Amino acid sequence: MSEIDAEVLLRAYAYGVFPMAESRDDPQLYWIDPEARGILPLDKFHVPKRLRRTIRQQPFEVRVDTAFRETMLGCAEAAPNRDGTWINDRIVGLYCDLHSAGRAHSVECWQGSLLMGGLYGVSLGAAFFGESMFSRATDASKVALVYLVARLIRGGYRLLDTQFVTSHLTQFGAIEISRDQYRARLFQATAEEADFYSLPLDASPEEILQSVTQTS
Repeated sequence: MSEIDAEVLLRAYAYGVFPMAESRDDPQLYWIDPEARGILPLDKFHVPKRLRRTIRQQPFEVRVDTAFRETMLGCAEAAPNRDGTWINDRIVGLYCDLHSAGRAHSVECWQGSLLMGGLYGVSLGAAFFGESMFSRATDASKVALVYLVARLIRGGYRLLDTQFVTSHLTQFGAIEISRDQYRARLFQATAEEADFYSLPLDASPEEILQSVTQTS
């Protein structure tokens, strides 16, 4: 896969596949096309009550696209619940290229000058492909996810791809669907338009929660 670049990567997403590395230090990339695909239905998104309280307390300043590379590097860090990462230097470079082209975005949780958590993903048409998330403080990645979903709903997105389903995502309503079902939803979503910046960057916690209330 030495010929892969940002444009090839976008075409792969449009077809339903995505790259991963075996480890942080492995320079090779491999195309992944799971038989069962994780998605988070935007019309059934659920925010747990405790997390709603946390969001209202505003423990973080939530920013969008101010530290994309740093967010990726945070996702690549070792963590207590994982031994390693699939995010190698090639993936960091490729997705930073997508970000520079306006095709990849980060949602970040800050405390002062410290990046405490966040997530990043790829936007194509009305589909958003969630790639990875991380936390250096309690609930940071969860808050980032709620802010992301509010932005996607307000922007008219139709599909939030999570690649796989984890217990972390199940509490928000993530489900598995077959490869064929996924591709049908994918092709429909990528044929439509959406606006990642439709929601104001300074949206209040109440505005965020109101945006997802219809789905909770």
